[in-house]
Amino acid sequence: MAKDLLVKYSAAVPRYTSYPTAPHFHSGVDCGKYSQWLSELVDGQTISLYIHIPYCDRLCWFCACHTRHTLKYAPIKTYLDALFVEIAEVGARLGSGTKVVAVHFGGGSPTMLRPEDMTDLMTRLRSHFSFAETVDISVEMDPNDLDEERFDALADIGLTRASLGVQDFDPRVQKAINRIQTFDQTKSVIEAVRARGVASVNCDILYGLPYQSVGTLERTVNDILSLAPDRVALFGYAHVPWMKKHQTMIAEEALPDIHQRFEQMSHAADMLCAAGYQPIGIDHFALPGDSMAIAEKQGRLRRNFQGYTTDPADALIGLGASSISQLPQGYIQNMAATGEYQRMVKTEGLAAVRGIALSADDRARASVIEQIMCVFGFSFAALRQDFPLDAELVIKEAKLFAASDRDNLCSVENDYFTLTPVGRTFARSVAAVFDCYLAKGKARHSIAV
Repeated sequence: MAKDLLVKYSAAVPRYTSYPTAPHFHSGVDCGKYSQWLSELVDGQTISLYIHIPYCDRLCWFCACHTRHTLKYAPIKTYLDALFVEIAEVGARLGSGTKVVAVHFGGGSPTMLRPEDMTDLMTRLRSHFSFAETVDISVEMDPNDLDEERFDALADIGLTRASLGVQDFDPRVQKAINRIQTFDQTKSVIEAVRARGVASVNCDILYGLPYQSVGTLERTVNDILSLAPDRVALFGYAHVPWMKKHQTMIAEEALPDIHQRFEQMSHAADMLCAAGYQPIGIDHFALPGDSMAIAEKQGRLRRNFQGYTTDPADALIGLGASSISQLPQGYIQNMAATGEYQRMVKTEGLAAVRGIALSADDRARASVIEQIMCVFGFSFAALRQDFPLDAELVIKEAKLFAASDRDNLCSVENDYFTLTPVGRTFARSVAAVFDCYLAKGKARHSIAV
């Protein structure tokens, strides 16, 4: 990869887990609007649930999630009381004909929940929402939290996919990011969930971390490959200390530069592909028989706030502080501060504080951006069919970009806009071409490589 291209297209742009992106949400979309949108979901539509547990018993300095540190369980218990109220209130606004097809527990550290609270939480979800006969249930796990009782509780709630953040096994890197997690711990978790019938395991790896090198990352990838996870996510560390103050604990002089980041990413990706994993989008890899690899081949891959997904649901409902819902009408985000979230839920039933209603143009551009991120291109004919009144402007922009492209990022042939192998490396930057909001806001983003 030419160094000048890396510099030119590594500018900070969104990760495009939504369009419009969260910095453009506004307070004009509130609890009243959220209640209305929920009530407009109709029988036969499917939903997925995201449940946010915003607590950790240690704070990883690389993390950009909405979470807070606690060594006491009382704040978690108080939070669950409010979460149970929100579950009941949201469930009451939905018809019984809407079916839950997927549940994702994220954080924070959902595995901090005590076994009895984990099972109680799932019981309440099933009590207030109608579940489909088959439901995918995934949980983000911290090996430091887990014990036999928690493993049993996870099996009891119907866990189908375990997701483990590994980052890097190198001790110096782990110390620099305050994430101590040994290979043996990780291996024991994978063995425990597989012994309980969990069919899918995902491992997250980060590149671009302090003191990380191609060598440390290579050893980590080899260790991960020995565990044979079904999926691997290879994320670039997003250094955003202006947004997450604890990232100031990471020495910036220890971070690799853009060229070193690219070398790390490329080497790790090559190792995964050589081991038989199929590349998915910009940062995922899956074994050929995994549902994500199958969805990618069949054109069913999607992207939402959890990243790449096979989730087919018509709506995503976020529950808990800071969680985001994606409904047919638009996006809604809950209050992020846990104390204020709890107050709002207990007084108003809901805690929505910001969001955005989608315009016709937003929907067309969201479709294009999602396709660029998922399959590295889009069909003009399909766009015209799905968005007859709004397709032509977007198609014109695609043609103009392709005509002015001097770096071999894309091409237009047979009414299809396609990213080249070079362009796929900069998919986020190409997607940003179709983002009408990006120049209007003051949000700062992580670098694109």
